[in-house]
Amino acid sequence: MNPILKYIKNVFAKKRILGDAPSLNNLVTADMLLQNLVKNNKVPGLAITVLKDGERFFQKGYGFADMEKEIPVNPQSSVFRIASVSKPIAATALAHLVAEGTIDLDTSFYTYVPYFPKKKYDFTIRQLAGHTAGIRGYRGIEYGLNKPYSIKESIEIFKDDELLFEPGTDYLYNSFDWVLISLAMQEASGLPFEEYVAQKVLQPLEMNHTFWPDLDLTQLNKDQSNAELGTALPAKDEPAPELIEESGQIQFGFEEPEEPIPVVQSDLEEDKEISSRNQSKSNDVVKFYSKNRLGFREAIPVDNFYKLAGGGFLSTAEDIARFGQAYLDEEVLTPNLEAEFLTAQTVNNGSTYYGLGWQVSEDVKGRRFYGHVGNGVGGYSNFFVYPEEQMVFSILTNCTDPKIQPELDAIIDKLITSNNVVS
Repeated sequence: MNPILKYIKNVFAKKRILGDAPSLNNLVTADMLLQNLVKNNKVPGLAITVLKDGERFFQKGYGFADMEKEIPVNPQSSVFRIASVSKPIAATALAHLVAEGTIDLDTSFYTYVPYFPKKKYDFTIRQLAGHTAGIRGYRGIEYGLNKPYSIKESIEIFKDDELLFEPGTDYLYNSFDWVLISLAMQEASGLPFEEYVAQKVLQPLEMNHTFWPDLDLTQLNKDQSNAELGTALPAKDEPAPELIEESGQIQFGFEEPEEPIPVVQSDLEEDKEISSRNQSKSNDVVKFYSKNRLGFREAIPVDNFYKLAGGGFLSTAEDIARFGQAYLDEEVLTPNLEAEFLTAQTVNNGSTYYGLGWQVSEDVKGRRFYGHVGNGVGGYSNFFVYPEEQMVFSILTNCTDPKIQPELDAIIDKLITSNNVVS
């Protein structure tokens, strides 16, 4: 059938069933847009959970958690890489340390990590959390590292580089800021970062399907052998992201590398690397994909443990929605401390549209929200809390940079303007 005639037929069929009720039509439209993301090969799979007034409003899985095995996505149990949606989780743990008096946001970072190489300027925990400290972002292969760094070991990637600007005078979004914060947190608390997060955030909020990446020794040894044979996987379609701030939103800009990016590996030197990574994997972890001109392929292997705070956690759409609802219900932090983390920072009298670990902005229709967008190898995520609408949106996909943000924005808008409960 002619595509236009098919579209018209679908529109009239929908009207016969629903009439002209805007709220129902918007729900159907949102569902159709989500289905089209899979039908049009934009994503392999997607999970969405939306809460309104504390109740499940819309929840559904689309496409496949594993394309080869045709395992469908389950919005309650399918576990995705959430990428930078990890930052609000880490920020919540940081807020607990602030509440306890263990960390002072305006104290020098060197108070907690004195062995970090001294720079021309001092910088604070607050400046790191708000991305105004001058720490650089990813370069080249750093976006897709597959090296089993601990958090402390990983600072070797960037510790000798100078600050890009005097702290407080500019804004540069990056994940290395949160590597440093997580290091300061574990030095100050005396606990491994991941354990502190589990105790203070994941367990109290019953985020039972949120965890950190295990160390896959089988994959590591396999990839190490490939590297030794000179067959490291090319990654021309795994570009390093360059994050830019545009119209109050965090956007992802990508440049294709000229040469294939090798997978970086290392030998395990001590058993302690293994013992610190004993969080068991769930059987419900999705397969991670990237897309090229020929379609979807399995994403390159990466080890995101070292940047857990900035982009390493795995979770379900339902867990992330539960996390957002806890903020709406004011069950996490005191009002004053919550406001401190959810207030956009200013640089040169202008807003950065970013608080401390949280995007804080407005959508194109002027509706206030806080949350985060995440993009990483094998995963893309949206997490938004709309306080005035009392709605939480959690959308997770298993594909690197699928370039679907305009579609997701339209879906969120349709769901905000709908009023019927769907489960």
